[in-house]
Amino acid sequence: MTLGRLNHVGIATPSIAQSIETYRTLLGAAVVGEPFDLPAQGVKVCFIDTPNTQIELIEPYDDSSPIAGFLKKNPAGGQHHVCFEVPDIHAAVADLKAKGATVLGEPRIGAHGTPIVFVHPKNMGGVLVELMETPHGDH
Repeated sequence: MTLGRLNHVGIATPSIAQSIETYRTLLGAAVVGEPFDLPAQGVKVCFIDTPNTQIELIEPYDDSSPIAGFLKKNPAGGQHHVCFEVPDIHAAVADLKAKGATVLGEPRIGAHGTPIVFVHPKNMGGVLVELMETPHGDH
């Protein structure tokens, strides 16, 4: 497996709208995508572009969302995960499993329209790591 660029940092939030305003007001965020729903993953998502990566704002879609559980422990929200690109998600999963890492679930389509998986924080120094297959074109 070859680790690619940092694609985004995922930030859990109880309100995407309030978080967008915070990033605009305090940090001058200028390029903010339209929020959209990913019901299959139980989240609402919005990407904020920065010069070298993106911030992914993640709000629970409903009470069964994994982000709802995160927010119960962290009501104000906070850093949820970091996401790195890999050239081939299936090869990355096979490599990680061969090395004894815990991959959470099977590859599924993520917010950028490419396959993703998560690596358990116990294998990554306490950080939830998302791997996504490198998208083609804009992302």
